[in-house]
Amino acid sequence: MLDKTFTPSDVESRIYDSWEEAGVFRSGAPDRADARPYTIVIPPPNVTGSLHMGHALNNTLQDVLIRFERMRGRDALWQPGMDHAGIATQMVVERQLEESGLKRRDMSREDFINRVWSWKGQSGGLIINQLKRLGASCDWERERFTMDEGLSKAVLKVFVDLYKAGLIYKDKRLVNWDPKLVTAISDLEVVPVETNGHLWHLRYPVKDQLDRYIVVATTRPETMLGDTAVAVHPDDERYADLIGKHVVLPLVNREIPIVADEHADPEQGSGAVKITPAHDFNDFEVGRRHDLPMINVLDAHAHINDAAPETYRGLDRYEARKRIVADLEALGLLEKIEDHVHVIPHGDRSNVVIEPWLTDQWYVDAATLAKPAIEAVERGDTVFVPRNWEKTYFEWMRNIQPWCISRQLWWGHQIPAWYAPDGEVFVAGTEEEAYAAARAKYGDDVTLERDPDVLDTWFSSALWPFSTLGWPDEAPELKRYYQTDVLITGFDIIFFWVARMMMMGLYFMKEAPFHTVYIHALVRDEKGQKMSKSKGNVIDPLDLIGKYGADALRFTLCAMAAQGRDIKLAEARVEGYRNFATKLWNAARFCEMNGCARVDGFDPKSVTETVNRWIVGEAEAAARAVTEGIDTYRFNEGAGSAYRFVWNVFCDWYLELAKPILSGEDGPAKDETRATAAWVIDQILKILHPFMPYVTEELWSRLGGEGAAPATMLALSHWPDLDGLIDARAKADIDWLIDTVTAIRSVRSEMNVPAGARLPLVLIGATGEAEDRARRYREPLMRLARLEAISSGDSVPAGAVQTVVGDATLALPIADVVDLSAERARLEKELKKISDEIGKIDAKLANEKFLSRAPEHVVEEQRERRGEAEEARAKLTDALSRLAGAA
Repeated sequence: MLDKTFTPSDVESRIYDSWEEAGVFRSGAPDRADARPYTIVIPPPNVTGSLHMGHALNNTLQDVLIRFERMRGRDALWQPGMDHAGIATQMVVERQLEESGLKRRDMSREDFINRVWSWKGQSGGLIINQLKRLGASCDWERERFTMDEGLSKAVLKVFVDLYKAGLIYKDKRLVNWDPKLVTAISDLEVVPVETNGHLWHLRYPVKDQLDRYIVVATTRPETMLGDTAVAVHPDDERYADLIGKHVVLPLVNREIPIVADEHADPEQGSGAVKITPAHDFNDFEVGRRHDLPMINVLDAHAHINDAAPETYRGLDRYEARKRIVADLEALGLLEKIEDHVHVIPHGDRSNVVIEPWLTDQWYVDAATLAKPAIEAVERGDTVFVPRNWEKTYFEWMRNIQPWCISRQLWWGHQIPAWYAPDGEVFVAGTEEEAYAAARAKYGDDVTLERDPDVLDTWFSSALWPFSTLGWPDEAPELKRYYQTDVLITGFDIIFFWVARMMMMGLYFMKEAPFHTVYIHALVRDEKGQKMSKSKGNVIDPLDLIGKYGADALRFTLCAMAAQGRDIKLAEARVEGYRNFATKLWNAARFCEMNGCARVDGFDPKSVTETVNRWIVGEAEAAARAVTEGIDTYRFNEGAGSAYRFVWNVFCDWYLELAKPILSGEDGPAKDETRATAAWVIDQILKILHPFMPYVTEELWSRLGGEGAAPATMLALSHWPDLDGLIDARAKADIDWLIDTVTAIRSVRSEMNVPAGARLPLVLIGATGEAEDRARRYREPLMRLARLEAISSGDSVPAGAVQTVVGDATLALPIADVVDLSAERARLEKELKKISDEIGKIDAKLANEKFLSRAPEHVVEEQRERRGEAEEARAKLTDALSRLAGAA
């Protein structure tokens, strides 16, 4: 007998262990050797990471697909693994060292890397166990790590091959430089921070023109030491006579040209801009167009270097700023200082201001690799869902810049490049190969020094769909599971990860790594605000799992995962879906207590009772709707269809209609209903399993699963493939009964009819079919609608309210149980109150000040509330209209 209540924390770990012990998640099982493969590669979480709500959504959706396809008989591989997370991991270990009074530079590179591996073995990978708590059914026996031996082999081969093809090269360009971590970082690791700063307007003297200056404005006066030009717009008449002439750079006394370039905006400030190619990304491009010198005036720690005048050398950038501004003011070359709010890039981990810095780095020729990746999406070889993200993909790919792949770290894949004393570089898969190449060039042995830099973490991640399957070896898994089926990811890494996987997959595998890319939305708080620690609105998925169970959280995320719409997550929603799991449990327990048990060989097409013919047809419709929802990545529609079938159809109506049979005399009708109820519960457990694996697996095993004892676990059972069960006559009959009871209940509620009062029902102008149904379903109609009598008539009785179902008008005399005038007054009062509220909301939404100042989520809440209020007003208006007919 089932326990009275379902307590997720009592069963989740036991059930998960049983799945793993039974090899449920294992791909390549012998009994699926002939099955079509279905593959998803997990977006590898950082080895330092812990589960956040974005992970919970992303991995729940992947698990829904994997469990669904596994039940459909596919050889399902969900490839798991973790990313070595270069900067994040190195910082964790460096902090540990600092607690012991040590620094990374106090030990050898080899010793430090060994410390990182030791940390990983002891503390890394916490998120894997957290994913298991969520219910993720990855093939954990195949777990990979971007620094493991096989993936490292793939990384080396890709680097060497691309270098030999001229697609990897070294260049001096601007990068995002973190002066605290002393490394280049990616755009994704840069956080824009709105800051109250200043705009300094500086006078640059025009050469040989006494008392003539060009005024330029800057938020970073210290960079003026590296200026190599002033730019003006070619059509700006104010400076037409100065184009081609020079100004004298203050403090440095370097003559720099005045160039014509459309980067200068005549409408902004003076219309002239200082050009510092080594310290500004836009200026870098201007410098290239005009072949300007690129003078780097900062060192790796953001101190002024030896390229600047001696008086400023060694100063921190901000100290140099103060000194430079003071010196310019003393020279009369500071026009003015304005308060200025602007966005300053900060490192997401170091929290220091990032410098655009000119340095030698390794690059990938992304523009060349992007061409086939663009064409693959244009041809439809890979499709984005929703499709609008293809536009974002194309915009990024068609304007792609060289990809900086080197990082000044110790933890990561060290670049396979060795330098001879004369600077010649030898790129090879091993040190031995590099020395052999050097001997071949020089005719003698030379000492080589390996490049100390490591590769950008995204470089190894770009190979994930094929490196995890054994490439570059001719692994059987590679042949079977590549191309993968779908990638599920967030929009923020379309460029950083999705695009790069496309480029690498097409170059090395000659086929796109996946045929579908599903882009999920953000999980926000219940007010629609982005979650952040600073706002204090972060919702921890593990807390919700502990409180309500993994099934409730998973179902909430799926039910709200509408394509292209962010999820506004409220804890109350999770609690509500915990109640849904409880409702399912109670329904199964009710059936068990009433002798409902699976019957071997039960054929749903053989049932004869109308209510049973109806419910098996509804089960077929529900299974089809859930299948279509998952198949088309409309997870909310699939979850919603399952929910409505379980709660609104099976629990609310079928069990209520079946109760008299189940509690009645033994006989064929009772036997059939017991068997039907048990069969329907089986179908429910199956269609709910991808969304709510724990409660469904527990019920499956406790109820015996399709026989006296479950031959297989639910996770390996067959997905419902139902056909031919919809009986049009039974559906029409039961739908009429449900519509009639619902309409009567609605009237009772609107008119405040006391719950214990039984009303007469008069069918006005009913067809023979409606009268026949009223006769045949008299008992459930009387019981469920709380009626005292059912009759037919040609005119509406006095004091009756009316509603319409199908061709019949239902008249319900209520004058004897409801004070009609008092009820009219109550409804009118409610209507006025709701109309006043709508008027206030409309006034707010028409107020430009409100719309411009109120946060977006507040405006959206007002719109939502107006919709709710409008719906309530319509119901009140209908109720008053009905009441008028009863007067």
